[in-house]
Amino acid sequence: MLGTVTLTDTDLDPRVTTFGRLLEACHGLEVRLGAQLERTVGVPLTTLEVLLRLSRSPEGALTMGELSRQLALTTGGITRLVDRLSDAGLVERRPSPSDRRVQYTAITKSGEATLRTALAHHTDALLATFDGFSAKDLATLDRLLDRLRTAPAS
Repeated sequence: MLGTVTLTDTDLDPRVTTFGRLLEACHGLEVRLGAQLERTVGVPLTTLEVLLRLSRSPEGALTMGELSRQLALTTGGITRLVDRLSDAGLVERRPSPSDRRVQYTAITKSGEATLRTALAHHTDALLATFDGFSAKDLATLDRLLDRLRTAPAS
C-alpha cells in the first residue's frame, strides 16, 4: 500500500504555487479565448498563432524548425499543423534556395485575409479579458513575462 503525502502551503516554496497559478491562468486563457475564436471565426487559436508569427516574419515565412520552436510543438506536430493549414490554403511550403533540407512555411493571401478577420475578433476578446487591467498593470505583466521567458532553466 502506498503512503499518502499531504502537503500544505507552508510545506511548499511559494514559487511552486506561483508556477501552478501561471499554468492555470495560461490554460484557462487558451481554452476560453480559443473557444471564442472557434465560435466567432471558425479558426483555432493555433491557426491564429501560426498566421500571426508568419505575418510578422521577414517575407512572411519561417523555417519549419523555427515555427516549431516558436510554438513549442514537436517536428511531427508542426508538420501535421502546416499540412492542415496548407490544405486550407492559408499557408504554403517553399523550399530553401540555399539548402534542400530546409522547408519554409509562408502565409498566403488567403491566410492574410483570415488573419485580419481572426485578429479583429481576438483583439476584442483580449480587450474584454484585460478590461480591469490598467496600462501600468499590463506594462508590469509584460516586463515580468519577458523576465520569465529569458530566465535560466536551472
